[in-house]
Amino acid sequence: MDISLDIPSGTPDGAGLALRPATPDDLSALLDIENSCFTQDRISRRSFRRFLESAGASCILASLDGRPAGYALLLFRSGTALARLYSFAMIPEMRGRGHARALLAAAEADAFARDRIVLRLEVREDNAPARRLYESAGYRAHGRVANYYEDGCAALRMEKPLRDAAAQRSVVPYFAQTTEFTCGPSCLMMALKHFDPQTETGERLELRLWREATTIYLASGHGGCGPFGLAVAAARRGLRAEVRLTPPGHLFISSVRDPDKRRVMEIVQDDYRAEAAGLGIAVSEEQLCARDLARELAGGALAIVLISEYRMLGRRGPHWVLVQGEDAGHLFIHDPWLGYEGYETPQDAANLPVPDAEFERMARWGKPPVRAQIILRKG
Repeated sequence: MDISLDIPSGTPDGAGLALRPATPDDLSALLDIENSCFTQDRISRRSFRRFLESAGASCILASLDGRPAGYALLLFRSGTALARLYSFAMIPEMRGRGHARALLAAAEADAFARDRIVLRLEVREDNAPARRLYESAGYRAHGRVANYYEDGCAALRMEKPLRDAAAQRSVVPYFAQTTEFTCGPSCLMMALKHFDPQTETGERLELRLWREATTIYLASGHGGCGPFGLAVAAARRGLRAEVRLTPPGHLFISSVRDPDKRRVMEIVQDDYRAEAAGLGIAVSEEQLCARDLARELAGGALAIVLISEYRMLGRRGPHWVLVQGEDAGHLFIHDPWLGYEGYETPQDAANLPVPDAEFERMARWGKPPVRAQIILRKG
C-alpha cells in the first residue's frame, strides 16, 4: 500500500498526537481514514478485520483530540527479523504538522521491539511528498515494480535498517516458486543464475529442475525434491555440490503407509545417491551451524537448506530456502514461497534476515527431525 501526504520541513514532531494499538472496535475509524486518504487500492473492512486478528500483523492508530488521524499497518514474517509497512495513512487536514513523522517513528519502534532489524515498504513512484518523508527518515530505494498499483503506476521499494549497521544487501537474484511443490528447484534456479548470469530462468527451467530432482511422491500431492536430486541437478549444470544429511536414511517416507509407494520412493532416492556418488558429490552427516554456514557464504558459497514451514508460515510441511547472505548475528535467506494470503510480494520473501538461534530452530523437519543442507559453489 501507499501513503499520501505533504510534510513541510521543520514542523514540530507530532505534538499532541496519541498513539495506541488498533482493535476490532476501531474498524469504522480505520475505514474512514482509508477512504479519506485513498481513491484506489483501498483495504476492505474484511481485510482490516483479518489484519487486526492476526498475530502476524500490527496496526497503530493515531488520534488527535480524540479524533482518528491516521494509522500504520505492519506485517511480520514469523521467524525472521523483517517487518513490512504494508499501509500508512494520515488524513489530509492533519498533515503538515509532523504527525506523519511521529506515526512512522512509532511503527519503527513497534517493529524493533519485536526484534525486527529491517523495515520495508512500497511507495508510488509519482508520490514525491511520501518519498521525501521516507528518505528524510532514512529509507533508501532498492527496487522498482512496474504496474504495481491499480492505475498502472510503478512502486519503489524502500527499506530502512532499524539498528546501527546497514542492512545486508543481496547480490543473489530472487525468484518466487510458481507451484506449491517447486521450492527446491526455485532455490536452485536462483543459485544457477547467481553463479552464471547467462542462465535463462523462468517457469520452464523451474519445472525441468523439479522433474530432474523429484522424489516422485510425498504423503499427498506432487512429489517433492530431495537433497541428492537437487545436488545432482546442480552438478549436471557445472556447480560443485555437497550434501549434508542427518539422519542419512530415506526422506519423506515416515508418513507414507502404502508399501508400494514407499518402495518406489526408496528406489528413486537410492538411484539419486548412486548418481551423486558417480558425479563426485561430497556427502556428510555433519550439519553446519549458523556461524559455520556464515563462513561458507563469506567464502562465496550458497546453501539450499531444508526447514519446517511452521515457524515462518504456520504450516507443517518440509520446505527449501536459499541461504545467501550473512552478518554478525543473522543469516539472510531467499524464501521462494510468497505467503500471507496473497499480501506478500518478493519484497517480503527475499533477503530475509533470520537470527542465528531462530535459524537453528527452523532448519529441521519432522519426527525424528531431518536436517539437510546442500552447499553450492561455482564449478
